Formats: sequence, C-alpha cells, structure tokens
Amino acid sequence: MSRAAELRDEAVDALYALGWTAVKRMPEGMARLVFRKVADRTWASRGAGVRQLEKNLARVLGTSPQDPRVRRLSRESMRSYLRYWLESFRLPVMGGERIVSGMNVTGHEQIHKAVGEGRGVVLALPHMGNYDHAGAWLVLVGHPLTTVAERLKPESLFERFVAYRESLGFEILPLTGSDVSVFGVLARRLRQARVVCLVADRDLSDTGIEVDFFGSPARLPGGPAALAVQTKAALLPVTLWYEGDAWGARVHEEIPDPGEGTRKERIGAMTQSLADAFAEGIAAHPADWHMLQRVWVEDLS
Repeated sequence: MSRAAELRDEAVDALYALGWTAVKRMPEGMARLVFRKVADRTWASRGAGVRQLEKNLARVLGTSPQDPRVRRLSRESMRSYLRYWLESFRLPVMGGERIVSGMNVTGHEQIHKAVGEGRGVVLALPHMGNYDHAGAWLVLVGHPLTTVAERLKPESLFERFVAYRESLGFEILPLTGSDVSVFGVLARRLRQARVVCLVADRDLSDTGIEVDFFGSPARLPGGPAALAVQTKAALLPVTLWYEGDAWGARVHEEIPDPGEGTRKERIGAMTQSLADAFAEGIAAHPADWHMLQRVWVEDLS
C-alpha cells in the first residue's frame, strides 16, 4: 500500500472515530441539521455514488436517470442515508426504551413462532432504513442475532464497526480473513433455533444468482436461501423505512423451499422470491433504499 493510501485510510478511520465520540455528545437537533447539510452538499456534488444511486432509483421508478423525479428522489435518499449514519453514531446512547417504542413492525409474529417451534430464522434485508436499529430492536425483544460484516480498510475501522455492533448485542462474523467457515457457523446458529440477519441486495462474491429485479437482470447473493435449504430455517424477507422520527419495518411472508428440483434450482427460485419481496418494499419506500453501488447486470458489465 502506498503512503498516500495509508494516509487516506487513517483519515477515514479518524473521521469515524470522531463520529462515535463527538456526534453522540451533540444536541440531537444540531446533529440532525449538520447531517442534513452534509447530505445536501454530497447530493449537489453528484459524485459517482450519487450518480449510481440515481441510476438505481430510475429503475425503481421505471424511467430514465434524467427524469427530474429521479433527481428529487435522490436528494431524499441521501438525506435518509445520512440519517442512517447519524443514528449509527448515536445508537449506543439512544436507550433501549426509545429503540423499542419507536419501532413499528408488522409480521414479527413469524419470528417468534418459528423460534418457538425450534426452527432457525434467516432475516434477509436490503440496504433500507436503519438495519442496525432494527437489529438492536430484535435483540431487545429477546432474539439475539448473528450477522456477517464486510471487512473494511483499514483494519482499525473494521474493528470499530465490529465493536459498535457487538455493543448492540450482535454476534459478528467477518466475511473474509478468517479460518472459520462463515456458512458453517451460520448454519450451526440456525440449527440452534437462533436468528441470522443478512443484508442481501448486493452480491459481494461475483458468483451471485441472477434474478429479475424491477424488470431487469440483477445479481443477489444466494446465501440466505442456501442456509434455509440446508437447515430448514424460515427465510423471511424484511424491508425497512423511516416514519417521521420513528422507524417502520415489515417482515414479509416466509419464502418456502419449493422442495422440487435440484438444490441449485430451489435456491434460485427462493432468491427470486426474495428479490420480489425486496422490490415490493423498495417500491413502497424508494427514498429509504440506500444503494449507491451497482446491482444490475448491465451496470456490473
């Protein structure tokens, strides 16, 4: 790594460290104002991430990225995205009562039912709303969870994220850089009738399953469906959004194992159903989908 890259990584780590110290001590109203200004400035600059966000939102709306509606929606989405970061910095001091009372969830009975029957639960969700807050809510209502974290650079930044999420009660498995089989540990947790949460609207392996997503081919990870097939766990899609100062979530209906065809065909069919549930939730709350990376095959190529 060059010295310039090292300095950049050190600067990024320092900024996150500042976030987890200074931001949570600021008055909440002031912090919200600062983060909204940062969101608007980032949106106005139209960097690569914002341009990709607009391409993604254009597919959701079924129009071109040049449509003025897309530009307006991308501004809302950037504000939503920066709200996620603000809340992430403040979540450790938010307090359990507010986390639970502010969460409006439908369909959560399915989680309790499956666990009560001795089945594991795979909660698969897109980059929507505040999934850290949703995870903290889940822990507080009695369901400790295991999830996977993408390894970030520098290592100190990755360790900060792990420590932050562990402070919320999550068990964190690094996606790479470990001798432990991530799939094996997740399968073991599911066989123990526990909950596994996986963000699943972007393939990080380049070996994802091709699905129809808003009418065009996209690639999603097959891990959630593969775990459900392997362990007979309940595969439940979850979509998230903001409701004013509160948080909304929907646990969609369980995606069943078709039971017919090869294992690969069954996983493919379940992943397509997952994409359909994600599309339904994203279409209902497009501003709260924070996807600044490429998802569709056309963009990947």
